[in-house]
Amino acid sequence: MVELKTDVSIDAMRVPGRVVAQALTAVRQAARVGVSPRQLDVVAREVLHEAGATSPFLGYHPAFAPMPFPAVLCVSVNDAIVHGIPTDEPLRDGDLVSADFGAALGGWVGDSAVSFTVGTPRAADLRLIATAERALAAGIEAAVVGNRIGDIAHAVGTVCRDAGYGIPEGFGGHGIGRRMHEDPAVPNEGRPGRGMRLRHGMVLAIEPMLIGGGRDGYREAADGWTLVTGDGSRAAHVEHTVAITDAGPRVLTSL
Repeated sequence: MVELKTDVSIDAMRVPGRVVAQALTAVRQAARVGVSPRQLDVVAREVLHEAGATSPFLGYHPAFAPMPFPAVLCVSVNDAIVHGIPTDEPLRDGDLVSADFGAALGGWVGDSAVSFTVGTPRAADLRLIATAERALAAGIEAAVVGNRIGDIAHAVGTVCRDAGYGIPEGFGGHGIGRRMHEDPAVPNEGRPGRGMRLRHGMVLAIEPMLIGGGRDGYREAADGWTLVTGDGSRAAHVEHTVAITDAGPRVLTSL
């Protein structure tokens, strides 16, 4: 069931959305060679605390996971695609980091992700990240009243495939509102004109995930949470919470 949000509710969702943006900005600024993902999680926790918000990630326990998620921030490094558990392993020069974060405040949730490099970047990583960001922008541009979920999926997937990158099957965006994961699912690849029609008041988390090696295969890491590329290549993950409105798409997780 898809809940259509009122304009007042969309305004209310902007509040946790801004907290998410502030936390990811702080995480990106703190990320440097020698800093551990667990230290970045501490940075994100401090932003939550200062805002009076809580984490929809901490303690989240879906059926596939062997344990509740132990952090407020997902930190996926290099060949990790998504759901990386923060560790004490220091970041190294040239690492590619994807940080995914959510905040709950006032009964509403925001969710967003960014990818960036630490230290001296590889040109291939910069291209991968830039393509992920273009795919996200294309998905947001397609998130207009009257279009369908397939139009968003097609926009995202076309950018990814045209650049020669892989897309992990079965993972993508989702509805969001009072809970982090709501209907409908928002795939990262699909046929235009298919799926649920977009209406004013729908709020979606659009989140491209790209595999640099061009293949779609992935595997589950030993921790039971982290998804890593099957070919060992690097991955990028970006995301925004977006409201569908009669005036056009409204990004709720920007500063």
